[in-house]
Amino acid sequence: MSDPAHKPSPAKQITTALGAYLDLLENNHVLAEVIPAGTPADTASAREDAAGAAAWLDALRALPIRHVSCSSADVAPDTLFICKGAAFKPAYLEEASRAGAVAYVAERTFPDVDLPCVRVNNIRLAMGLLADAAWDHPSGKLDICAFTGTKGKTTCAYYLRGILNAAERAAGCDGRTPIFSTIELDDGIEADPSKLTTPEPLDLERHLANAAAAGARRVIMEASSQALKYGRVTGVRFAVGAFINIGNDHISPIEHPTFEDYLAAKLRIFKHAETAVVNLEGAPEHLDRILAAAHAACPRVITYALNSSDADVALVAARPAVGHPGATVATVRTPQFVADVTVPSVAEFNLSNALAAVACAYALGVDRKSIACGLADVRVPGRMELVPLGREDLVGIVDYAHNGDELETLLETVRRHYPGHEVVAVFGATGVKGVERRVGMGLAAGKLADRIVVTEDDAGTEDAAAICATIVENVRSAGNDNVQVVLDRAEAIRTAVRETTKPAVIVVAGKGHEKRMLRAEGPVPYEGDVEALTRAVRELDA
Repeated sequence: MSDPAHKPSPAKQITTALGAYLDLLENNHVLAEVIPAGTPADTASAREDAAGAAAWLDALRALPIRHVSCSSADVAPDTLFICKGAAFKPAYLEEASRAGAVAYVAERTFPDVDLPCVRVNNIRLAMGLLADAAWDHPSGKLDICAFTGTKGKTTCAYYLRGILNAAERAAGCDGRTPIFSTIELDDGIEADPSKLTTPEPLDLERHLANAAAAGARRVIMEASSQALKYGRVTGVRFAVGAFINIGNDHISPIEHPTFEDYLAAKLRIFKHAETAVVNLEGAPEHLDRILAAAHAACPRVITYALNSSDADVALVAARPAVGHPGATVATVRTPQFVADVTVPSVAEFNLSNALAAVACAYALGVDRKSIACGLADVRVPGRMELVPLGREDLVGIVDYAHNGDELETLLETVRRHYPGHEVVAVFGATGVKGVERRVGMGLAAGKLADRIVVTEDDAGTEDAAAICATIVENVRSAGNDNVQVVLDRAEAIRTAVRETTKPAVIVVAGKGHEKRMLRAEGPVPYEGDVEALTRAVRELDA
């Protein structure tokens, strides 16, 4: 990337004639019709006058479009306005018209608004196409690596950024590789906490354009199943698309109605990618289908695995890292070299995430030395994060594990690496979506934790106490009665620390890096699990 002392200017959309956008929509079979402004009677009259209609359409096609937007607060003169979303209101279009919009794109007409209508049959696809064109196809100027998976996307993204940053330093550059993750969105010009794992199309393309303007060569991003299903990445080219795993999560009326819908959405990553990276162990029962989709869409497929000699990138051996507590030295084989990679974790699932990052770096042509040294100092907020507590008898771990499978894997890892310690689990489950998590997480904790404190975790419009009660039922059904409910999350963490009587590991799961709590009234500030755990130990030791 460019010299950080000289901050580049944000990217701007290109100016083009409306006709170019109409052709783009028509060529992709999205354009239904173009309708003149005015009442239904006016438009019918215009259509009957063939010569007048042709002249009108020619004039419309020649209109210069300097901006494409889906927000009425972001409209300037010569804007093409996109009417999107189930909650869209005509008032938004009226506001856009007053601010300078010259036409609008929608699945239905709004005859009371005096603007021409570009009617389409799929507003999501249309928005993706228009966003990519308006920002001048920025992914064509970048090597983008995208990760999709039920778990581990963020860790893989941060691990790969560590490697790519090492490669940038080796090339004499001081900039950081742009990353679009669940935690943060840093495009080299703008850096903020993320609102969505994968931004909506106009935002995504703007950030990609900013990355190109900042001089980045590569970008790392997470591709959520919702983004793939609903076309947020339409028009975006991935140099590498990585399928790391899939599990039974995100199945609900407001996410994916069935597992088949979920899997089909994730497989779409390959349609955007030049090289596919596939975990041979990420979904054994679906591996044949995943590999078939990868080979059908991508000219090149690279596989990785912890325990398979058939993989292109494989783990040869692993040992504790001397002088680097909580880290592992992994000997990794690629088709071109073998390297010892220091991974900042003892968890086996993070060794798999490290292999994913190595496979993607190898696909991008990164050198052996950068791959070997790039992971050692990576910190992934809220992902198997060891929290310094200043006590030899107490270990704190904060992790984003928020379903049964993830919590079970996390607790198994803790039991294996901290023998002789009491394992204390503090967690809750979300409201509205992922209802099955209350069962899975309760059973996992009941089976693997010595003591459990159940608490609030984004209950939303549901009753947090009722959610906790369901979790407790499942903890007890696993044969564990050492469970209590403390609804206030910070107090729950304090309770877990206060009641330890021997060397213990306090595992706080579910929220990871997040610093807000979703309640019926909306999001409210929350200090964060790392901060709450640190404060609890400090205050109780005072």
